[in-house]
Amino acid sequence: MQATRLLSKIDPDPVFLKAGHSDWVLTVEHAGRAIPAALGDLGLPAGEIDRHIGWDPGALDLALALSDRLDATVIAQRYSRLVIDCNRPWESPDLVPVISDKTLIAGNQIGQNARKARWDEIHSPFHVAVTEAMDRGAKQLMAIHTYDPQRDVDAALRPWPIGLLARVSNPLFDTLKVNLPGVAAVAPLGINNPYEIETGSDYTIPHSPSRSLISLS
Repeated sequence: MQATRLLSKIDPDPVFLKAGHSDWVLTVEHAGRAIPAALGDLGLPAGEIDRHIGWDPGALDLALALSDRLDATVIAQRYSRLVIDCNRPWESPDLVPVISDKTLIAGNQIGQNARKARWDEIHSPFHVAVTEAMDRGAKQLMAIHTYDPQRDVDAALRPWPIGLLARVSNPLFDTLKVNLPGVAAVAPLGINNPYEIETGSDYTIPHSPSRSLISLS
């Protein structure tokens, strides 16, 4: 028996792609706030999808601006990370979060079949597009995210205006320090802050075939 599809003809394609000609591929895993029509509003209170828990505000705009400078390919995900987080592996409890930053996502209390449908129709097409771009000869991948200056009302302010994540020292770090002296004078660049790239909880960078990998927030 054929499985019921999640996405219908009225739903947007999960992948936004802007082609470039340089070695760079820029990915935006949390670019959009779309929810498949079949899932309604995921049981979310009004306005919650517009918070940072639902997407990375400004990340796609930054990627497109960088693309113009670098002639880079941009691959972005149109669906909200609350539907499925395209920067999480299958086994991650945050792949389809039931709660995020104290907000309950009632529509994510689902079984394995529904989870797999979201993986097959939203998560996989995004990463197939990334792999295909790298297979066409791109050598450098940058994943672009944004983060709140404060995790929640009870948390300390994050002092980093820009976060750069990589497993090894990267020349981009030193370049930014030299070219952004005004920023560095006010607050430090977040070198592997406020997050780190982790194989168990991240997906795009750990699974990329590229040898030059950066995450910019």
